[in-house]
Amino acid sequence: MSKWLKYVKPYWHFFVLGPLCMILEVVGEVLMPRFLAQVIDGAQSDLGVSITSMIMMILTALLMMAGGIGGAYFGAKAAINFASDLRKDVFSQIQTFSFANIDKFRTGSLVTRLTNDVTQLQNFVNMLLRMALRSPGMLIGGLIMAITMQPSLSLVFAVTIPMLLITIAILIGLAFPRFAAMQKRVDGLNATVQENITNIRVVKSFVREDFESEKFAGANANLKAAGMHATKLMIAIMPLMNFFMYSTIIAVVFFGSGIVLDGEMQIGDLSAFVTYVNQILSSLMMVAMLFMNTSRALASGKRIGEVLDERSDISDENSEYPELEVKEGAISFRNVSFRYYKDTEDPVLDKIDLEIPARSTVGIIGSTGCGKTTLVSLIPRLYDADEGEVLIDGVNVKDYSLYNLREGVGMVLQKNVLFSGTVYENLRFGDPDASDEEVKRFAGYAAADKFVSAFKNGYDSEIEQGGANVSGGQKQRLCIARALLKRPKVLILDDSTSAVDTATERQIQYALSTELKDCTKIIIAQRINSVKDADMIVVMDDGRITDVGRHEELLECSETYREIYESQASMASSAIEEVRG
Repeated sequence: MSKWLKYVKPYWHFFVLGPLCMILEVVGEVLMPRFLAQVIDGAQSDLGVSITSMIMMILTALLMMAGGIGGAYFGAKAAINFASDLRKDVFSQIQTFSFANIDKFRTGSLVTRLTNDVTQLQNFVNMLLRMALRSPGMLIGGLIMAITMQPSLSLVFAVTIPMLLITIAILIGLAFPRFAAMQKRVDGLNATVQENITNIRVVKSFVREDFESEKFAGANANLKAAGMHATKLMIAIMPLMNFFMYSTIIAVVFFGSGIVLDGEMQIGDLSAFVTYVNQILSSLMMVAMLFMNTSRALASGKRIGEVLDERSDISDENSEYPELEVKEGAISFRNVSFRYYKDTEDPVLDKIDLEIPARSTVGIIGSTGCGKTTLVSLIPRLYDADEGEVLIDGVNVKDYSLYNLREGVGMVLQKNVLFSGTVYENLRFGDPDASDEEVKRFAGYAAADKFVSAFKNGYDSEIEQGGANVSGGQKQRLCIARALLKRPKVLILDDSTSAVDTATERQIQYALSTELKDCTKIIIAQRINSVKDADMIVVMDDGRITDVGRHEELLECSETYREIYESQASMASSAIEEVRG
């Protein structure tokens, strides 16, 4: 409960004023039938009483209108602010998640929890503030007025109300698991839509629109089935409530008419009693609807609570040197092993030992899936090693704060990602305070300035989501420029020049060796030409380091490296002969 009170406390006045205003409306609703009875009975005996009662009805109606407007206004303010703060905290919590945490929840599910589930709680809070006092108030007030008016006729409620409460309890017990299942189907639908839209170009290039439509139809059908399964209860509740209401009214009119004929009750009082029956049973219907929404909100609240309670498996709470910054960039891997899934037998990295001197240029090469990207991902703690330790400048990476560690490490991932916004805004992800001149200078180092300047609006040109309106090579160069703008002490380029031509790659390498010579550079590449001039080349195979050395040394002593080199040389020679032919 304390978890949710955090979002109530800043707006407690709205949470108090909303129900208080609804009490005014309840008081008016409870008094109105009594005034109506006086109007009806006074019309036969005392016209003055009837007129006075009508005036009181008008004043009561004004009071009810003020209370209703105030309750709706304050309830909406409380619910919207509650949801806004909750949504902000859920988003902030997701930002702390490691890759493993993201994998656990799945992206589509996190989007649903952040949007649909928070909206469900917002609607519930709004309904709760409007109904929490209104429904019980009408129930209790109506019962008191009915019993005061005619105790014997009120015995009908002794049968009706318990039957209604039992029905409501059964419906609520059935509703919770159904709404929980429906929210999971929403997750599946969101994941399908997100995946399709993100990869729409791949879908179109393979002409798989029909397949994707069928996949969406399946997810949509699952959601429809779950929604119908849950909605059946909502459909059933109104007819059931109406049955109880009108059955009770029939009983009241039947027995009440006899009491009127006996002279123990006036017609106006019977009319008011019927109105109180409506109020009492309507309040129970509202309670039922509130509980039905409660079951849905509980399902959403549980899912949001799972996100808020999740703790990243990578944190800096126990770091010994939280103020320490990366100064030199010397990196050490000491007996490092790693598995993505802890129950798998074979590790992705197996007993890695490697020393990378500060300010050196290191190339890493090897077959696809041999663990190159995983190895460098341990440096900024995108993942943590299962065994052994990774050190920067002689300090375990776990002893840095995550902020200082990642500020000191610039990384260009295999999958280059740009955000919607201008070129300036994308590049300033590396340094929000960089001047226009600095942005252009570092873009020049990445061989990006020339093509950006050729855009119609230059660096103010808009980049579409994911960089959809630039080529693969342009996207890579912009991502390199963004990383360079951090001025990191360790720069990791993970196959980040694969989409650029050899001349452009040479230009980037020259800038790295001259303008960023104080930075430790780790270059993962498929092409030997991309790393042949490195101070040290690391050859990996099946999660292990097989050889380390310079280009010439590896050609002599490393069979794996020599095979890669000869294979690429042969392919290049064949390509040249084909062009000449």
